[in-house]
Amino acid sequence: LLQTEKNIMNNNSEDLEWIAQEFKKCSRNCEYFTNNYIKVVHPMRGLVNFKLYPFQARILDEFQDYRLTILRKFRQAGCTTLMAAYALHFCIFGTNKRVAVLSKGDAEAKEVISRIKIMYEELPFWMKPKTTRDNDHTLSFENGSSIQSKASGKQSGRSISASLLILDEAAFIEHIDTIWAAVGPTTSTGGRVVCLSTVNGIGNWFHKMYTQALEGDNGFHPIDIKWQEHPEYKRQKGFDWLYEQMETCNPPINVDKWEEQTRRKHSYKEWLQEYEASFLGTGETYIEGEILRNLKENCSQDYWIKYNNRMRVWEDPQPNHEYVLAADPSIGRERDYSAFHIIDIYNGKQVAEFYSNRTPINEFAKIIADEGRLYNTAFVCPERNGIGNNLIYFLQEELEYENLVMDSKRDIGIMITQKNKENLLADLEHNIRAGKVLINSDRLVNELLTFIIDSDTGRIKPDTNCHDDLIMSFATAINTFNNLRGNAFIEKAEDKTYMPPGIRNAHTYKMKTSNDELTEENIEWLLRN
Repeated sequence: LLQTEKNIMNNNSEDLEWIAQEFKKCSRNCEYFTNNYIKVVHPMRGLVNFKLYPFQARILDEFQDYRLTILRKFRQAGCTTLMAAYALHFCIFGTNKRVAVLSKGDAEAKEVISRIKIMYEELPFWMKPKTTRDNDHTLSFENGSSIQSKASGKQSGRSISASLLILDEAAFIEHIDTIWAAVGPTTSTGGRVVCLSTVNGIGNWFHKMYTQALEGDNGFHPIDIKWQEHPEYKRQKGFDWLYEQMETCNPPINVDKWEEQTRRKHSYKEWLQEYEASFLGTGETYIEGEILRNLKENCSQDYWIKYNNRMRVWEDPQPNHEYVLAADPSIGRERDYSAFHIIDIYNGKQVAEFYSNRTPINEFAKIIADEGRLYNTAFVCPERNGIGNNLIYFLQEELEYENLVMDSKRDIGIMITQKNKENLLADLEHNIRAGKVLINSDRLVNELLTFIIDSDTGRIKPDTNCHDDLIMSFATAINTFNNLRGNAFIEKAEDKTYMPPGIRNAHTYKMKTSNDELTEENIEWLLRN
Protein backbone atom coordinates (compact mmCIF):
# COMPACT_ATOMS: atom_id res chain seq x y z
CA LEU A 1 0.00 0.00 0.00
CA LEU A 2 2.87 2.39 0.77
CA GLN A 3 4.37 1.88 -2.69
CA THR A 4 0.93 2.29 -4.28
CA GLU A 5 0.44 5.58 -2.44
CA LYS A 6 3.80 6.87 -3.75
CA ASN A 7 2.77 5.90 -7.27
CA ILE A 8 -0.52 7.70 -6.85
CA MET A 9 1.34 10.85 -5.88
CA ASN A 10 3.06 10.53 -9.26
CA ASN A 11 -0.30 10.02 -11.03
CA ASN A 12 0.44 6.43 -12.04
CA SER A 13 -2.65 5.49 -14.09
CA GLU A 14 -2.50 1.77 -13.31
CA ASP A 15 -2.50 2.43 -9.61
CA LEU A 16 -5.26 4.98 -9.92
CA GLU A 17 -7.37 2.34 -11.65
CA TRP A 18 -6.54 -0.15 -8.90
CA ILE A 19 -7.57 2.41 -6.28
CA ALA A 20 -10.89 2.99 -8.02
CA GLN A 21 -11.57 -0.75 -8.09
CA GLU A 22 -10.62 -1.18 -4.42
CA PHE A 23 -12.78 1.72 -3.37
CA LYS A 24 -15.71 0.25 -5.25
CA LYS A 25 -15.17 -3.21 -3.69
CA CYS A 26 -15.03 -1.75 -0.20
CA SER A 27 -18.09 0.43 -0.69
CA ARG A 28 -20.13 -2.56 -1.83
CA ASN A 29 -18.82 -5.12 0.65
CA CYS A 30 -18.30 -4.30 4.32
CA GLU A 31 -16.74 -7.71 4.96
CA TYR A 32 -14.10 -7.11 2.27
CA PHE A 33 -13.41 -3.64 3.68
CA THR A 34 -13.03 -5.01 7.22
CA ASN A 35 -10.81 -7.98 6.32
CA ASN A 36 -8.46 -5.95 4.14
CA TYR A 37 -8.30 -2.46 5.63
CA ILE A 38 -9.39 -2.44 9.26
CA LYS A 39 -6.79 -2.74 12.01
CA VAL A 40 -7.56 -3.35 15.68
CA VAL A 41 -5.60 -3.69 18.90
CA HIS A 42 -5.68 -7.35 19.97
CA PRO A 43 -4.99 -8.08 23.68
CA MET A 44 -2.43 -10.78 22.78
CA ARG A 45 -1.06 -9.75 19.37
CA GLY A 46 -1.11 -5.95 19.45
CA LEU A 47 -2.12 -3.98 16.32
CA VAL A 48 -3.34 -6.54 13.78
CA ASN A 49 -5.54 -6.77 10.72
CA PHE A 50 -9.15 -7.47 11.70
CA LYS A 51 -9.61 -10.80 9.94
CA LEU A 52 -13.19 -11.80 10.64
CA TYR A 53 -13.93 -15.20 12.11
CA PRO A 54 -16.82 -17.03 10.40
CA PHE A 55 -19.34 -16.17 13.14
CA GLN A 56 -18.35 -12.48 12.93
CA ALA A 57 -18.80 -12.48 9.14
CA ARG A 58 -22.27 -13.96 9.66
CA ILE A 59 -23.17 -11.21 12.13
CA LEU A 60 -21.97 -8.52 9.72
CA ASP A 61 -24.06 -9.98 6.89
CA GLU A 62 -27.17 -9.97 9.07
CA PHE A 63 -26.49 -6.38 10.22
CA GLN A 64 -26.66 -5.35 6.57
CA ASP A 65 -29.53 -7.61 5.51
CA TYR A 66 -31.98 -6.43 8.19
CA ARG A 67 -32.92 -2.91 9.22
CA LEU A 68 -33.55 -3.84 12.88
CA THR A 69 -31.26 -6.43 14.50
CA ILE A 70 -30.83 -7.61 18.07
CA LEU A 71 -27.77 -9.68 18.97
CA ARG A 72 -27.43 -11.89 22.06
CA LYS A 73 -23.71 -12.41 22.50
CA PHE A 74 -21.17 -14.00 24.81
CA ARG A 75 -18.34 -12.19 26.53
CA GLN A 76 -15.30 -11.08 24.49
CA ALA A 77 -16.86 -12.03 21.17
CA GLY A 78 -15.42 -8.95 19.44
CA CYS A 79 -18.91 -7.69 18.61
CA THR A 80 -18.36 -4.11 19.83
CA THR A 81 -15.27 -3.89 17.62
CA LEU A 82 -17.22 -5.39 14.73
CA MET A 83 -19.99 -2.84 15.27
CA ALA A 84 -17.36 -0.04 15.26
CA ALA A 85 -16.03 -1.23 11.89
CA TYR A 86 -19.59 -1.37 10.53
CA ALA A 87 -20.27 2.19 11.74
CA LEU A 88 -17.07 3.48 10.10
CA HIS A 89 -17.93 1.79 6.79
CA PHE A 90 -21.47 3.22 7.00
CA CYS A 91 -20.08 6.77 7.26
CA ILE A 92 -17.13 6.61 4.87
CA PHE A 93 -19.14 5.18 1.98
CA GLY A 94 -22.30 7.17 2.62
CA THR A 95 -23.00 10.88 2.58
CA ASN A 96 -24.78 12.76 5.34
CA LYS A 97 -25.09 9.60 7.45
CA ARG A 98 -25.45 10.02 11.18
CA VAL A 99 -24.44 7.18 13.50
CA ALA A 100 -25.39 7.33 17.19
CA VAL A 101 -23.80 4.86 19.61
CA LEU A 102 -25.40 4.61 23.05
CA SER A 103 -23.32 2.94 25.77
CA LYS A 104 -23.96 2.16 29.42
CA GLY A 105 -21.42 4.72 30.68
CA ASP A 106 -19.13 7.55 29.59
CA ALA A 107 -15.98 5.43 29.75
CA GLU A 108 -17.56 2.86 27.44
CA ALA A 109 -18.74 5.59 25.07
CA LYS A 110 -15.19 7.03 24.83
CA GLU A 111 -13.77 3.54 24.26
CA VAL A 112 -16.02 3.01 21.23
CA ILE A 113 -14.89 6.28 19.62
CA SER A 114 -11.28 5.42 20.44
CA ARG A 115 -11.54 2.13 18.56
CA ILE A 116 -13.15 3.82 15.57
CA LYS A 117 -10.38 6.44 15.48
CA ILE A 118 -7.68 3.75 15.42
CA MET A 119 -9.46 2.08 12.51
CA TYR A 120 -9.77 5.41 10.71
CA GLU A 121 -6.13 6.42 11.24
CA GLU A 122 -4.85 3.10 9.87
CA LEU A 123 -6.77 3.42 6.59
CA PRO A 124 -4.84 4.40 3.43
CA PHE A 125 -5.05 8.13 2.75
CA TRP A 126 -7.08 7.68 -0.44
CA MET A 127 -9.88 5.99 1.52
CA LYS A 128 -10.15 8.51 4.33
CA PRO A 129 -12.49 11.47 4.08
CA LYS A 130 -11.18 14.49 5.96
CA THR A 131 -12.47 15.02 9.47
CA THR A 132 -14.29 18.20 10.45
CA ARG A 133 -14.73 17.38 14.14
CA ASP A 134 -12.71 15.08 16.36
CA ASN A 135 -13.13 14.78 20.14
CA ASP A 136 -13.74 12.20 22.86
CA HIS A 137 -17.34 11.58 21.77
CA THR A 138 -17.63 12.65 18.13
CA LEU A 139 -15.96 12.00 14.80
CA SER A 140 -17.35 13.99 11.84
CA PHE A 141 -16.32 13.89 8.17
CA GLU A 142 -16.38 16.35 5.32
CA ASN A 143 -18.89 14.16 3.43
CA GLY A 144 -21.47 15.20 5.99
CA SER A 145 -21.41 11.91 7.92
CA SER A 146 -20.68 11.66 11.64
CA ILE A 147 -20.38 9.21 14.52
CA GLN A 148 -21.44 10.27 18.00
CA SER A 149 -20.90 8.02 21.00
CA LYS A 150 -22.58 8.97 24.26
CA ALA A 151 -23.49 7.56 27.66
CA SER A 152 -27.07 6.65 28.44
CA GLY A 153 -29.33 8.98 30.36
CA LYS A 154 -33.03 9.24 31.00
CA GLN A 155 -33.39 11.95 28.35
CA SER A 156 -30.86 10.47 25.89
CA GLY A 157 -33.50 9.26 23.46
CA ARG A 158 -34.97 12.73 22.91
CA SER A 159 -31.70 14.09 21.47
CA ILE A 160 -31.00 11.16 19.13
CA SER A 161 -31.73 11.45 15.44
CA ALA A 162 -29.70 8.91 13.50
CA SER A 163 -29.48 6.97 10.27
CA LEU A 164 -27.94 4.15 12.34
CA LEU A 165 -28.54 3.68 16.07
CA ILE A 166 -26.28 1.27 17.94
CA LEU A 167 -27.27 0.18 21.47
CA ASP A 168 -24.10 -1.33 22.94
CA GLU A 169 -24.58 -3.66 25.95
CA ALA A 170 -28.27 -2.77 25.91
CA ALA A 171 -29.13 -5.06 28.84
CA PHE A 172 -26.99 -2.83 31.11
CA ILE A 173 -28.20 0.59 29.89
CA GLU A 174 -30.17 2.46 32.54
CA HIS A 175 -33.57 3.83 31.54
CA ILE A 176 -33.45 1.86 28.29
CA ASP A 177 -37.25 1.53 28.32
CA THR A 178 -37.63 5.32 28.41
CA ILE A 179 -34.88 5.84 25.84
CA TRP A 180 -36.42 3.37 23.41
CA ALA A 181 -39.88 4.87 23.87
CA ALA A 182 -38.43 8.19 22.67
CA VAL A 183 -36.12 6.95 19.91
CA GLY A 184 -38.09 3.95 18.65
CA PRO A 185 -40.63 5.96 16.62
CA THR A 186 -37.82 7.81 14.79
CA THR A 187 -36.55 4.52 13.36
CA SER A 188 -39.88 3.80 11.68
CA THR A 189 -39.00 6.24 8.87
CA GLY A 190 -36.13 4.06 7.62
CA GLY A 191 -33.36 4.31 10.22
CA ARG A 192 -31.37 1.22 11.10
CA VAL A 193 -30.93 -0.17 14.63
CA VAL A 194 -28.26 -2.56 15.92
CA CYS A 195 -28.91 -3.72 19.48
CA LEU A 196 -26.25 -5.97 21.02
CA SER A 197 -25.58 -7.21 24.53
CA THR A 198 -24.57 -9.98 26.84
CA VAL A 199 -27.54 -10.97 28.99
CA ASN A 200 -28.33 -9.46 32.36
CA GLY A 201 -31.13 -11.42 33.96
CA ILE A 202 -34.71 -11.72 32.86
CA GLY A 203 -37.75 -9.48 32.62
CA ASN A 204 -35.71 -6.44 31.52
CA TRP A 205 -35.99 -4.56 28.23
CA PHE A 206 -33.32 -6.55 26.38
CA HIS A 207 -34.79 -9.89 27.49
CA LYS A 208 -38.28 -8.86 26.40
CA MET A 209 -37.14 -7.45 23.06
CA TYR A 210 -35.04 -10.51 22.23
CA THR A 211 -37.83 -12.89 23.23
CA GLN A 212 -40.35 -10.96 21.16
CA ALA A 213 -37.92 -10.96 18.22
CA LEU A 214 -37.70 -14.75 18.38
CA GLU A 215 -41.50 -14.89 18.26
CA GLY A 216 -41.62 -12.41 15.35
CA ASP A 217 -43.59 -9.83 17.33
CA ASN A 218 -41.53 -6.61 17.18
CA GLY A 219 -39.84 -6.33 13.78
CA PHE A 220 -36.33 -7.08 15.10
CA HIS A 221 -34.25 -9.82 13.51
CA PRO A 222 -32.64 -11.93 16.29
CA ILE A 223 -28.99 -13.01 16.02
CA ASP A 224 -27.64 -15.66 18.37
CA ILE A 225 -23.99 -16.71 18.67
CA LYS A 226 -22.33 -19.42 20.78
CA TRP A 227 -18.91 -19.31 22.39
CA GLN A 228 -18.14 -22.62 20.69
CA GLU A 229 -18.08 -20.70 17.37
CA HIS A 230 -15.07 -18.64 18.48
CA PRO A 231 -11.80 -20.23 17.25
CA GLU A 232 -9.91 -18.79 20.25
CA TYR A 233 -12.27 -20.62 22.63
CA LYS A 234 -12.77 -23.96 20.83
CA ARG A 235 -10.46 -25.64 18.30
CA GLN A 236 -11.65 -25.42 14.71
CA LYS A 237 -10.29 -26.45 11.33
CA GLY A 238 -8.28 -23.93 9.37
CA PHE A 239 -6.91 -22.00 12.34
CA ASP A 240 -3.62 -23.80 13.00
CA TRP A 241 -1.79 -20.49 12.51
CA LEU A 242 -3.85 -19.02 15.36
CA TYR A 243 -3.15 -21.90 17.74
CA GLU A 244 0.59 -21.65 17.04
CA GLN A 245 0.47 -17.97 17.99
CA MET A 246 -1.51 -18.75 21.14
CA GLU A 247 1.11 -21.33 22.18
CA THR A 248 3.86 -18.70 21.87
CA CYS A 249 2.12 -16.31 24.27
CA ASN A 250 3.53 -15.80 27.76
CA PRO A 251 2.09 -17.81 29.42
CA PRO A 252 1.11 -20.16 26.55
CA ILE A 253 -2.63 -20.49 25.83
CA ASN A 254 -3.99 -23.97 25.11
CA VAL A 255 -7.31 -23.64 23.28
CA ASP A 256 -8.28 -27.19 24.29
CA LYS A 257 -8.17 -26.21 27.97
CA TRP A 258 -9.87 -22.84 27.56
CA GLU A 259 -13.33 -23.94 28.73
CA GLU A 260 -12.03 -25.79 31.77
CA GLN A 261 -9.77 -22.92 32.85
CA THR A 262 -12.40 -20.24 32.25
CA ARG A 263 -15.10 -22.12 34.16
CA ARG A 264 -12.81 -22.23 37.20
CA LYS A 265 -12.70 -18.44 37.29
CA HIS A 266 -16.48 -17.99 37.36
CA SER A 267 -19.43 -19.16 39.39
CA TYR A 268 -22.05 -21.24 37.59
CA LYS A 269 -24.39 -18.25 37.21
CA GLU A 270 -21.56 -16.06 35.91
CA TRP A 271 -20.68 -18.70 33.33
CA LEU A 272 -24.32 -18.87 32.22
CA GLN A 273 -24.53 -15.11 31.81
CA GLU A 274 -21.11 -14.30 30.39
CA TYR A 275 -20.52 -17.23 28.04
CA GLU A 276 -23.65 -19.33 27.59
CA ALA A 277 -25.65 -16.10 27.04
CA SER A 278 -28.42 -17.73 29.05
CA PHE A 279 -31.41 -15.76 30.29
CA LEU A 280 -32.34 -18.64 32.63
CA GLY A 281 -31.49 -18.09 36.26
CA THR A 282 -29.16 -15.16 35.71
CA GLY A 283 -31.43 -12.87 37.74
CA GLU A 284 -32.67 -13.26 41.31
CA THR A 285 -35.46 -15.67 40.42
CA TYR A 286 -37.53 -17.34 43.14
CA ILE A 287 -36.93 -20.77 41.62
CA GLU A 288 -33.29 -21.78 41.33
CA GLY A 289 -31.73 -21.18 37.92
CA GLU A 290 -30.75 -24.75 37.13
CA ILE A 291 -34.26 -25.95 37.98
CA LEU A 292 -35.71 -23.33 35.63
CA ARG A 293 -33.35 -24.46 32.89
CA ASN A 294 -34.53 -28.05 33.27
CA LEU A 295 -38.18 -26.98 33.32
CA LYS A 296 -37.69 -24.92 30.16
CA GLU A 297 -35.97 -27.76 28.34
CA ASN A 298 -38.72 -30.22 29.27
CA CYS A 299 -41.79 -28.17 28.40
CA SER A 300 -44.09 -30.04 26.05
CA GLN A 301 -45.33 -28.58 22.78
CA ASP A 302 -47.41 -31.68 22.18
CA TYR A 303 -50.79 -30.14 23.07
CA TRP A 304 -54.05 -29.27 21.37
CA ILE A 305 -56.08 -26.13 21.91
CA LYS A 306 -59.64 -25.29 22.91
CA TYR A 307 -61.74 -22.15 23.36
CA ASN A 308 -59.98 -20.14 20.63
CA ASN A 309 -56.46 -20.86 21.83
CA ARG A 310 -57.20 -19.97 25.45
CA MET A 311 -56.79 -23.54 26.72
CA ARG A 312 -54.01 -26.03 26.11
CA VAL A 313 -54.57 -29.74 26.69
CA TRP A 314 -51.75 -32.28 27.00
CA GLU A 315 -53.77 -35.31 28.07
CA ASP A 316 -57.41 -36.37 28.01
CA PRO A 317 -59.03 -37.62 31.25
CA GLN A 318 -58.07 -41.18 32.13
CA PRO A 319 -60.59 -43.68 33.56
CA ASN A 320 -60.45 -44.05 37.35
CA HIS A 321 -58.05 -41.09 37.70
CA GLU A 322 -58.91 -38.13 39.92
CA TYR A 323 -58.04 -34.54 39.04
CA VAL A 324 -57.59 -31.13 40.67
CA LEU A 325 -58.68 -27.92 38.91
CA ALA A 326 -57.46 -24.73 40.62
CA ALA A 327 -58.55 -21.34 39.28
CA ASP A 328 -57.38 -17.74 39.65
CA PRO A 329 -60.09 -15.43 38.19
CA SER A 330 -59.84 -11.87 36.86
CA ILE A 331 -62.41 -9.38 35.58
CA GLY A 332 -61.65 -10.24 31.96
CA ARG A 333 -60.96 -6.74 30.67
CA GLU A 334 -57.40 -7.14 29.34
CA ARG A 335 -55.73 -6.46 32.70
CA ASP A 336 -54.80 -9.48 34.79
CA TYR A 337 -55.41 -12.95 33.41
CA SER A 338 -57.92 -15.61 34.39
CA ALA A 339 -56.10 -18.91 34.70
CA PHE A 340 -56.60 -22.49 35.80
CA HIS A 341 -54.61 -25.71 35.77
CA ILE A 342 -55.75 -29.31 35.83
CA ILE A 343 -53.45 -31.77 37.61
CA ASP A 344 -53.72 -35.55 37.71
CA ILE A 345 -53.77 -36.54 41.41
CA TYR A 346 -52.46 -39.98 40.50
CA ASN A 347 -49.08 -38.79 39.17
CA GLY A 348 -48.86 -35.00 39.62
CA LYS A 349 -48.90 -34.31 35.87
CA GLN A 350 -50.19 -31.01 34.52
CA VAL A 351 -52.70 -32.15 31.88
CA ALA A 352 -54.39 -28.86 30.92
CA GLU A 353 -54.10 -25.09 31.33
CA PHE A 354 -56.36 -22.10 30.67
CA TYR A 355 -55.02 -18.55 30.28
CA SER A 356 -56.95 -15.48 29.09
CA ASN A 357 -57.43 -11.80 29.89
CA ARG A 358 -60.58 -11.45 27.79
CA THR A 359 -62.91 -14.00 29.36
CA PRO A 360 -65.86 -12.66 31.41
CA ILE A 361 -66.32 -14.26 34.81
CA ASN A 362 -69.57 -16.06 33.90
CA GLU A 363 -68.00 -17.61 30.81
CA PHE A 364 -64.91 -18.55 32.85
CA ALA A 365 -67.18 -20.34 35.36
CA LYS A 366 -68.94 -22.22 32.55
CA ILE A 367 -65.60 -23.41 31.11
CA ILE A 368 -64.45 -24.53 34.56
CA ALA A 369 -67.66 -26.49 35.16
CA ASP A 370 -67.52 -28.14 31.73
CA GLU A 371 -63.86 -29.09 32.03
CA GLY A 372 -64.24 -30.18 35.64
CA ARG A 373 -67.05 -32.59 34.70
CA LEU A 374 -65.05 -33.82 31.71
CA TYR A 375 -62.12 -34.66 33.98
CA ASN A 376 -64.10 -37.13 36.09
CA THR A 377 -65.80 -34.40 38.13
CA ALA A 378 -62.49 -32.89 39.21
CA PHE A 379 -61.95 -31.30 42.61
CA VAL A 380 -62.38 -27.59 41.80
CA CYS A 381 -60.66 -25.04 44.06
CA PRO A 382 -61.23 -21.38 43.07
CA GLU A 383 -59.46 -18.47 44.71
CA ARG A 384 -62.15 -16.54 46.58
CA ASN A 385 -60.44 -13.15 46.85
CA GLY A 386 -62.52 -10.31 45.35
CA ILE A 387 -63.96 -11.42 42.02
CA GLY A 388 -63.43 -15.02 43.13
CA ASN A 389 -66.65 -14.83 45.14
CA ASN A 390 -68.53 -14.15 41.91
CA LEU A 391 -66.88 -17.18 40.36
CA ILE A 392 -67.92 -19.35 43.29
CA TYR A 393 -71.50 -18.06 43.03
CA PHE A 394 -71.73 -19.02 39.35
CA LEU A 395 -70.19 -22.45 39.98
CA GLN A 396 -72.36 -23.27 42.99
CA GLU A 397 -75.67 -21.56 42.33
CA GLU A 398 -75.96 -21.19 38.56
CA LEU A 399 -74.01 -24.21 37.30
CA GLU A 400 -74.51 -26.44 40.38
CA TYR A 401 -71.03 -27.90 40.20
CA GLU A 402 -70.94 -30.78 42.63
CA ASN A 403 -67.27 -31.12 43.70
CA LEU A 404 -66.08 -27.78 45.04
CA VAL A 405 -63.21 -27.88 47.53
CA MET A 406 -63.85 -26.43 51.00
CA ASP A 407 -61.40 -25.30 53.67
CA SER A 408 -61.44 -26.29 57.35
CA LYS A 409 -64.17 -23.72 58.02
CA ARG A 410 -66.28 -25.20 55.23
CA ASP A 411 -65.85 -22.13 53.05
CA ILE A 412 -65.57 -22.91 49.34
CA GLY A 413 -62.19 -22.28 47.68
CA ILE A 414 -59.11 -20.67 49.15
CA MET A 415 -58.57 -17.15 50.50
CA ILE A 416 -55.01 -16.04 49.66
CA THR A 417 -53.44 -13.63 52.15
CA GLN A 418 -49.87 -12.35 52.41
CA LYS A 419 -49.31 -14.85 55.22
CA ASN A 420 -50.48 -18.02 53.49
CA LYS A 421 -49.17 -16.84 50.10
CA GLU A 422 -45.61 -17.39 51.34
CA ASN A 423 -46.55 -20.91 52.45
CA LEU A 424 -48.21 -21.65 49.11
CA LEU A 425 -45.12 -20.46 47.23
CA ALA A 426 -42.80 -22.43 49.52
CA ASP A 427 -44.84 -25.57 48.79
CA LEU A 428 -44.74 -24.73 45.09
CA GLU A 429 -40.95 -24.45 45.14
CA HIS A 430 -40.55 -27.66 47.17
CA ASN A 431 -42.81 -29.73 44.93
CA ILE A 432 -41.10 -28.48 41.77
CA ARG A 433 -37.62 -29.07 43.21
CA ALA A 434 -38.56 -32.53 44.49
CA GLY A 435 -40.09 -33.50 41.13
CA LYS A 436 -43.49 -34.24 42.64
CA VAL A 437 -45.27 -32.40 39.81
CA LEU A 438 -44.68 -32.45 36.07
CA ILE A 439 -44.97 -29.05 34.35
CA ASN A 440 -45.77 -29.15 30.64
CA SER A 441 -46.53 -25.45 30.06
CA ASP A 442 -43.91 -23.05 28.71
CA ARG A 443 -46.29 -20.19 29.57
CA LEU A 444 -46.07 -21.17 33.24
CA VAL A 445 -42.29 -21.52 33.06
CA ASN A 446 -42.03 -18.09 31.39
CA GLU A 447 -43.88 -16.58 34.35
CA LEU A 448 -41.50 -18.37 36.73
CA LEU A 449 -38.58 -16.83 34.83
CA THR A 450 -39.81 -13.35 35.79
CA PHE A 451 -40.91 -14.25 39.32
CA ILE A 452 -38.24 -12.66 41.50
CA ILE A 453 -37.12 -11.87 45.02
CA ASP A 454 -37.01 -8.08 45.34
CA SER A 455 -33.46 -7.14 46.37
CA ASP A 456 -34.68 -4.15 48.41
CA THR A 457 -37.69 -5.54 50.25
CA GLY A 458 -37.13 -9.31 50.06
CA ARG A 459 -40.69 -9.74 48.78
CA ILE A 460 -41.50 -12.42 46.22
CA LYS A 461 -43.24 -10.85 43.25
CA PRO A 462 -43.46 -10.72 39.46
CA ASP A 463 -40.94 -8.41 37.81
CA THR A 464 -42.07 -5.05 36.39
CA ASN A 465 -44.80 -5.41 33.75
CA CYS A 466 -44.96 -9.18 34.34
CA HIS A 467 -47.73 -11.43 35.71
CA ASP A 468 -48.10 -14.25 38.25
CA ASP A 469 -51.63 -15.52 37.49
CA LEU A 470 -50.45 -18.90 36.22
CA ILE A 471 -48.04 -19.21 39.14
CA MET A 472 -50.64 -18.54 41.84
CA SER A 473 -53.26 -20.81 40.27
CA PHE A 474 -50.61 -23.54 40.01
CA ALA A 475 -49.60 -22.99 43.66
CA THR A 476 -53.26 -23.39 44.62
CA ALA A 477 -53.46 -26.56 42.54
CA ILE A 478 -50.41 -27.98 44.31
CA ASN A 479 -51.87 -27.10 47.72
CA THR A 480 -55.12 -28.92 46.88
CA PHE A 481 -53.18 -31.78 45.31
CA ASN A 482 -51.08 -32.22 48.48
CA ASN A 483 -54.14 -32.08 50.75
CA LEU A 484 -55.97 -34.72 48.74
CA ARG A 485 -52.92 -36.94 48.40
CA GLY A 486 -52.33 -36.66 52.13
CA ASN A 487 -55.81 -38.05 52.87
CA ALA A 488 -55.64 -40.78 50.23
CA PHE A 489 -55.40 -44.47 51.13
CA ILE A 490 -51.81 -45.71 50.96
CA GLU A 491 -51.32 -49.43 50.81
CA LYS A 492 -48.99 -50.58 53.60
CA ALA A 493 -45.98 -52.72 52.83
CA GLU A 494 -46.17 -56.35 53.84
CA ASP A 495 -44.81 -57.13 57.34
CA LYS A 496 -42.06 -59.59 56.53
CA THR A 497 -41.53 -60.55 60.19
CA TYR A 498 -45.01 -62.12 60.42
CA MET A 499 -45.22 -65.83 61.28
CA PRO A 500 -48.29 -68.01 61.89
CA PRO A 501 -49.15 -68.06 65.60
CA GLY A 502 -48.59 -71.80 65.95
CA ILE A 503 -44.94 -71.60 64.97
CA ARG A 504 -44.03 -68.05 66.06
CA ASN A 505 -41.59 -69.22 68.74
CA ALA A 506 -41.14 -72.87 67.73
CA HIS A 507 -38.09 -74.58 66.24
CA THR A 508 -39.79 -77.90 65.44
CA TYR A 509 -43.09 -78.78 63.83
CA LYS A 510 -44.98 -82.09 64.09
CA MET A 511 -46.02 -83.59 60.79
CA LYS A 512 -46.93 -86.94 59.22
CA THR A 513 -44.74 -88.76 56.75
CA SER A 514 -45.94 -90.56 53.60
CA ASN A 515 -46.25 -93.74 55.70
CA ASP A 516 -48.61 -91.96 58.07
CA GLU A 517 -46.01 -91.92 60.80
CA LEU A 518 -45.72 -88.91 63.12
CA THR A 519 -42.38 -87.13 63.10
CA GLU A 520 -40.90 -83.76 64.05
CA GLU A 521 -39.29 -81.50 61.46
CA ASN A 522 -36.77 -78.85 62.48
CA ILE A 523 -38.01 -75.63 60.85
CA GLU A 524 -35.45 -73.19 62.25
CA TRP A 525 -34.02 -72.69 58.72
CA LEU A 526 -37.41 -71.35 57.58
CA LEU A 527 -37.24 -68.57 60.13
CA ARG A 528 -33.87 -67.23 59.01
CA ASN A 529 -33.77 -64.00 56.97
